[in-house]
Amino acid sequence: MEYQFIRVEVRDDIATVVMDRKHELNALSFGMLSEINHIFSSFLKDGNNVRLIVFTGGDECFSAGIDLKEAPYFTTEEATRYFNLAIDTYSMLLDYDKILITAVSGIAFGGGFNLALMGDIIIASESAIFGHPEIKYGFNPLLTPLVARIGMARSKELTLKGEPIGAQEAYHIGLVNRVVPPERFRDEIASWSKQLVSRPPEVVRALKRSFDVVSRLDAKAALEYELEMTAMLFNIRGDIRENMKSVIQRKGLAGKIVCS
Repeated sequence: MEYQFIRVEVRDDIATVVMDRKHELNALSFGMLSEINHIFSSFLKDGNNVRLIVFTGGDECFSAGIDLKEAPYFTTEEATRYFNLAIDTYSMLLDYDKILITAVSGIAFGGGFNLALMGDIIIASESAIFGHPEIKYGFNPLLTPLVARIGMARSKELTLKGEPIGAQEAYHIGLVNRVVPPERFRDEIASWSKQLVSRPPEVVRALKRSFDVVSRLDAKAALEYELEMTAMLFNIRGDIRENMKSVIQRKGLAGKIVCS
Protein backbone atom coordinates (compact mmCIF):
# COMPACT_ATOMS: atom_id res chain seq x y z
CA MET A 1 0.00 0.00 0.00
CA GLU A 2 1.23 3.48 -0.86
CA TYR A 3 0.78 6.03 1.91
CA GLN A 4 -0.17 9.64 1.45
CA PHE A 5 0.08 10.96 5.00
CA ILE A 6 2.87 8.92 6.59
CA ARG A 7 6.39 7.84 5.61
CA VAL A 8 7.71 4.39 6.48
CA GLU A 9 11.27 3.10 6.50
CA VAL A 10 12.37 -0.38 7.58
CA ARG A 11 16.02 -1.15 8.25
CA ASP A 12 17.65 -3.89 10.35
CA ASP A 13 14.36 -5.02 11.94
CA ILE A 14 13.58 -1.42 12.95
CA ALA A 15 10.65 0.40 11.37
CA THR A 16 10.36 4.16 11.49
CA VAL A 17 6.88 5.60 10.95
CA VAL A 18 6.77 9.36 10.41
CA MET A 19 3.54 11.34 10.33
CA ASP A 20 3.78 13.59 7.29
CA ARG A 21 1.16 16.32 7.24
CA LYS A 22 3.62 19.03 8.19
CA HIS A 23 1.59 21.95 6.88
CA GLU A 24 -1.33 20.82 9.06
CA LEU A 25 0.91 20.19 12.13
CA ASN A 26 0.37 16.46 11.59
CA ALA A 27 -3.28 16.83 12.56
CA LEU A 28 -5.04 13.48 12.82
CA SER A 29 -7.39 13.47 9.87
CA PHE A 30 -9.39 10.34 9.16
CA GLY A 31 -7.04 9.61 6.28
CA MET A 32 -3.86 9.79 8.34
CA LEU A 33 -5.32 7.86 11.28
CA SER A 34 -6.39 5.16 8.80
CA GLU A 35 -2.85 4.90 7.46
CA ILE A 36 -1.40 4.74 10.99
CA ASN A 37 -3.82 1.93 11.81
CA HIS A 38 -2.94 0.08 8.62
CA ILE A 39 0.85 0.23 8.99
CA PHE A 40 0.86 -0.83 12.63
CA SER A 41 -1.51 -3.69 11.81
CA SER A 42 0.81 -4.82 9.00
CA PHE A 43 3.76 -5.14 11.39
CA LEU A 44 1.78 -7.75 13.37
CA LYS A 45 1.21 -10.09 10.42
CA ASP A 46 2.92 -13.48 10.32
CA GLY A 47 6.26 -13.33 8.59
CA ASN A 48 6.90 -9.67 9.39
CA ASN A 49 10.41 -9.35 10.83
CA VAL A 50 10.06 -5.90 12.37
CA ARG A 51 10.97 -6.05 16.06
CA LEU A 52 10.85 -2.38 17.04
CA ILE A 53 8.95 0.63 15.76
CA VAL A 54 9.89 4.28 16.13
CA PHE A 55 6.82 6.50 15.78
CA THR A 56 7.43 10.20 15.30
CA GLY A 57 6.29 13.36 13.62
CA GLY A 58 9.78 14.40 12.65
CA ASP A 59 12.01 17.10 14.07
CA GLU A 60 9.49 19.94 14.31
CA CYS A 61 6.06 18.68 15.31
CA PHE A 62 4.60 15.43 16.64
CA SER A 63 0.86 16.01 16.19
CA ALA A 64 -1.66 18.74 16.98
CA GLY A 65 -4.38 16.13 17.54
CA ILE A 66 -7.73 15.88 15.83
CA ASP A 67 -7.93 17.83 12.57
CA LEU A 68 -9.86 21.01 13.38
CA LYS A 69 -10.31 21.70 9.67
CA GLU A 70 -12.10 18.37 9.26
CA ALA A 71 -13.77 17.37 12.53
CA PRO A 72 -16.22 20.30 12.89
CA TYR A 73 -17.83 19.25 9.61
CA PHE A 74 -18.26 15.56 10.44
CA THR A 75 -21.76 14.19 10.03
CA THR A 76 -22.96 11.94 12.84
CA GLU A 77 -21.99 8.90 10.77
CA GLU A 78 -18.55 10.32 9.96
CA ALA A 79 -17.89 11.16 13.60
CA THR A 80 -18.86 7.63 14.64
CA ARG A 81 -16.60 6.16 11.97
CA TYR A 82 -13.67 8.37 13.06
CA PHE A 83 -13.93 7.55 16.75
CA ASN A 84 -14.43 3.84 16.06
CA LEU A 85 -11.19 3.97 14.09
CA ALA A 86 -9.54 5.75 17.02
CA ILE A 87 -10.78 3.05 19.43
CA ASP A 88 -9.41 0.33 17.15
CA THR A 89 -6.04 2.09 16.77
CA TYR A 90 -5.48 2.87 20.44
CA SER A 91 -6.67 -0.58 21.52
CA MET A 92 -4.20 -2.20 19.14
CA LEU A 93 -1.31 -0.03 20.32
CA LEU A 94 -2.10 -0.58 24.00
CA ASP A 95 -1.79 -4.35 23.41
CA TYR A 96 1.08 -4.09 20.92
CA ASP A 97 3.53 -6.96 21.32
CA LYS A 98 6.53 -5.23 19.73
CA ILE A 99 8.65 -2.51 21.28
CA LEU A 100 7.29 0.93 20.42
CA ILE A 101 9.32 4.11 20.88
CA THR A 102 7.48 7.38 20.44
CA ALA A 103 9.79 10.27 19.65
CA VAL A 104 8.26 13.67 20.32
CA SER A 105 9.47 17.01 19.06
CA GLY A 106 7.27 20.10 19.08
CA ILE A 107 3.60 19.89 20.03
CA ALA A 108 1.76 16.74 21.05
CA PHE A 109 -1.79 17.86 21.80
CA GLY A 110 -5.03 15.94 22.29
CA GLY A 111 -5.04 12.90 20.05
CA GLY A 112 -1.36 13.52 19.30
CA PHE A 113 -0.65 13.32 23.02
CA ASN A 114 -2.64 10.07 23.12
CA LEU A 115 -0.47 8.59 20.39
CA ALA A 116 2.71 9.67 22.16
CA LEU A 117 1.49 7.84 25.28
CA MET A 118 1.28 4.58 23.35
CA GLY A 119 5.06 4.30 23.43
CA ASP A 120 6.83 1.87 25.74
CA ILE A 121 9.58 4.47 25.73
CA ILE A 122 8.94 8.18 25.12
CA ILE A 123 11.90 10.27 23.98
CA ALA A 124 11.33 14.01 23.93
CA SER A 125 13.25 16.83 22.35
CA GLU A 126 13.63 19.90 24.54
CA SER A 127 11.18 21.53 22.13
CA ALA A 128 8.40 19.07 23.00
CA ILE A 129 5.14 20.42 24.43
CA PHE A 130 2.40 18.12 25.73
CA GLY A 131 -1.20 19.09 26.34
CA HIS A 132 -4.77 17.86 26.70
CA PRO A 133 -6.90 20.92 25.82
CA GLU A 134 -10.07 18.87 25.19
CA ILE A 135 -11.91 20.28 28.20
CA LYS A 136 -11.80 23.71 26.54
CA TYR A 137 -13.75 22.28 23.59
CA GLY A 138 -16.28 20.55 25.81
CA PHE A 139 -15.26 16.90 25.60
CA ASN A 140 -13.04 14.47 27.45
CA PRO A 141 -9.42 13.46 26.83
CA LEU A 142 -8.23 9.86 26.85
CA LEU A 143 -7.35 9.16 30.49
CA THR A 144 -6.33 5.50 30.65
CA PRO A 145 -2.76 5.73 29.26
CA LEU A 146 -2.14 9.06 31.01
CA VAL A 147 -3.13 7.77 34.47
CA ALA A 148 -1.04 4.65 33.89
CA ARG A 149 2.03 6.82 33.35
CA ILE A 150 1.73 9.68 35.82
CA GLY A 151 -1.02 8.71 38.28
CA MET A 152 -4.43 10.12 39.08
CA ALA A 153 -3.46 13.39 40.76
CA ARG A 154 -1.16 14.61 37.99
CA SER A 155 -3.62 13.45 35.33
CA LYS A 156 -6.46 15.44 36.90
CA GLU A 157 -4.29 18.54 37.07
CA LEU A 158 -3.19 18.24 33.45
CA THR A 159 -6.64 17.53 32.01
CA LEU A 160 -8.77 19.85 34.16
CA LYS A 161 -6.50 22.82 33.53
CA GLY A 162 -6.09 21.96 29.88
CA GLU A 163 -2.79 23.83 29.77
CA PRO A 164 0.35 22.51 28.04
CA ILE A 165 3.57 21.50 29.76
CA GLY A 166 7.11 21.52 28.42
CA ALA A 167 9.54 18.65 28.02
CA GLN A 168 11.41 19.22 31.29
CA GLU A 169 8.22 19.24 33.35
CA ALA A 170 7.05 16.14 31.47
CA TYR A 171 10.29 14.42 32.49
CA HIS A 172 9.97 15.62 36.09
CA ILE A 173 6.50 14.04 36.48
CA GLY A 174 7.53 10.78 34.83
CA LEU A 175 5.69 11.30 31.56
CA VAL A 176 8.74 10.84 29.31
CA ASN A 177 11.86 8.71 29.64
CA ARG A 178 14.45 11.11 28.21
CA VAL A 179 14.73 14.76 27.23
CA VAL A 180 17.52 15.72 24.86
CA PRO A 181 18.56 18.85 22.94
CA PRO A 182 17.15 19.03 19.40
CA GLU A 183 20.55 18.39 17.85
CA ARG A 184 20.81 15.08 19.75
CA PHE A 185 17.22 13.99 19.16
CA ARG A 186 17.87 11.60 16.28
CA ASP A 187 21.02 10.17 17.86
CA GLU A 188 19.12 9.38 21.07
CA ILE A 189 16.39 7.61 19.10
CA ALA A 190 19.00 5.59 17.22
CA SER A 191 20.81 4.67 20.44
CA TRP A 192 17.66 3.38 22.15
CA SER A 193 16.57 1.54 19.02
CA LYS A 194 19.93 -0.19 18.56
CA GLN A 195 19.93 -1.34 22.18
CA LEU A 196 16.33 -2.58 22.39
CA VAL A 197 15.94 -4.22 18.98
CA SER A 198 18.15 -7.12 20.08
CA ARG A 199 15.73 -8.18 22.81
CA PRO A 200 14.14 -11.60 22.02
CA PRO A 201 10.64 -11.06 20.56
CA GLU A 202 8.97 -13.79 22.63
CA VAL A 203 10.42 -12.32 25.83
CA VAL A 204 9.28 -8.83 24.81
CA ARG A 205 5.77 -10.18 24.26
CA ALA A 206 5.78 -11.91 27.64
CA LEU A 207 7.13 -8.85 29.45
CA LYS A 208 4.64 -6.46 27.86
CA ARG A 209 1.82 -8.87 28.64
CA SER A 210 3.01 -9.02 32.25
CA PHE A 211 2.95 -5.24 32.56
CA ASP A 212 -0.65 -5.27 31.40
CA VAL A 213 -1.77 -8.16 33.62
CA VAL A 214 0.00 -7.47 36.91
CA SER A 215 -1.43 -3.97 37.15
CA ARG A 216 -4.88 -5.58 37.45
CA LEU A 217 -3.94 -8.15 40.12
CA ASP A 218 -3.36 -8.02 43.85
CA ALA A 219 0.25 -8.36 45.00
CA LYS A 220 0.19 -12.12 45.66
CA ALA A 221 -1.54 -13.00 42.39
CA ALA A 222 0.82 -10.71 40.49
CA LEU A 223 3.86 -12.36 42.05
CA GLU A 224 2.57 -15.82 41.16
CA TYR A 225 1.85 -14.75 37.58
CA GLU A 226 5.32 -13.29 37.10
CA LEU A 227 7.16 -16.29 38.53
CA GLU A 228 5.07 -18.66 36.42
CA MET A 229 6.04 -16.57 33.38
CA THR A 230 9.70 -16.78 34.42
CA ALA A 231 9.49 -20.57 34.77
CA MET A 232 7.80 -20.92 31.39
CA LEU A 233 10.44 -18.82 29.60
CA PHE A 234 13.25 -20.64 31.41
CA ASN A 235 11.94 -23.99 30.26
CA ILE A 236 10.95 -23.20 26.68
CA ARG A 237 13.95 -21.06 25.72
CA GLY A 238 16.93 -23.32 25.19
CA ASP A 239 19.39 -20.43 25.11
CA ILE A 240 18.75 -19.10 28.62
CA ARG A 241 21.05 -21.58 30.34
CA GLU A 242 23.75 -21.04 27.72
CA ASN A 243 23.43 -17.27 28.09
CA MET A 244 23.90 -17.61 31.85
CA LYS A 245 26.99 -19.79 31.35
CA SER A 246 28.46 -17.37 28.81
CA VAL A 247 28.18 -14.46 31.25
CA ILE A 248 30.24 -16.39 33.81
CA GLN A 249 32.80 -17.49 31.22
CA ARG A 250 33.05 -14.08 29.56
CA LYS A 251 33.78 -12.37 32.86
CA GLY A 252 36.14 -15.10 33.97
CA LEU A 253 34.06 -15.77 37.08
CA ALA A 254 33.77 -19.55 36.85
CA GLY A 255 34.65 -20.99 40.26
CA LYS A 256 35.39 -17.53 41.66
CA ILE A 257 31.99 -16.33 42.90
CA VAL A 258 31.99 -16.25 46.68
CA CYS A 259 29.45 -14.57 48.96
CA SER A 260 31.07 -13.45 52.19
